[in-house]
Amino acid sequence: MSTIDLNSDIGESFGAWTMGDDEAILDVVTSANIACGFHAGDPSHMRRTVRAAAACGVRIGAHVSYRDLAGFGRRFVDASPDELADDVIYQIGALQGMARAEGARVAYVKPHGALYNTIVHHEQHARAVVEAVRAVGGAADDSGAADGAAGADGPAGPDGAGGSGALALLLLPGSRAAELAREAGLAVIGEAFADRAYTPSGTLVPRRESGAVIEDPVRVAERMVRFATSGEIEATDGTVLRPEATSICLHGDTPGAVDLARAVRRGLEDAGVDVRSFA
Repeated sequence: MSTIDLNSDIGESFGAWTMGDDEAILDVVTSANIACGFHAGDPSHMRRTVRAAAACGVRIGAHVSYRDLAGFGRRFVDASPDELADDVIYQIGALQGMARAEGARVAYVKPHGALYNTIVHHEQHARAVVEAVRAVGGAADDSGAADGAAGADGPAGPDGAGGSGALALLLLPGSRAAELAREAGLAVIGEAFADRAYTPSGTLVPRRESGAVIEDPVRVAERMVRFATSGEIEATDGTVLRPEATSICLHGDTPGAVDLARAVRRGLEDAGVDVRSFA
């Protein structure tokens, strides 16, 4: 692929507690998944992060989660579909308010942690997330933008994602949520993970297992250059995966996150890959 997006989970500080180096990450990435208060973040950190992202020209996404602040959103919550949809709508609306206050806008939604992994296969929760995003942001067709057309705020992305105001969904390729989102007319962007190991089936190795998080900048950069230039990622058993993704996720809370992000971007640019936002 000739172009690729770099996204990162940021804005995860809470009160006096600081998580990650958001300013340094924003110098590297092209899209920012900003915590909306349910797994991390608070109103003041949300607004400051939105302001910083806008100043850097980085696209803004709502990083929505199960209501699990104590568990950092990494625990499954057996919410009803209606409750989950309402929670997702609430989080998106909160970030949209902060973005409007800063003269910016929310371009996409990315589920976090346990919610992200659950909607790979959980029909009811996947459908609830998709319906919530559609209720708040509509589909590309609803906003007056034709598939592939450029929107007012920038060029179109995959599956018709443009600057028209419709919200895209950033998801694991092949997930049930991605299938439902496309059926609903939503723009879907698949992502690959720079610092996470893959199972042979294309899902992420659970964090509780050894080797799930990759912390070596050289190895991480080599993996992502291979992915961006050949479309390939190697699973833990050597299986070669070819995920349909146009964005790379760089976790802001991984040890050495800034060094990892810089190594990946430098490697991509040296390989002739154009790094820019999908939205």
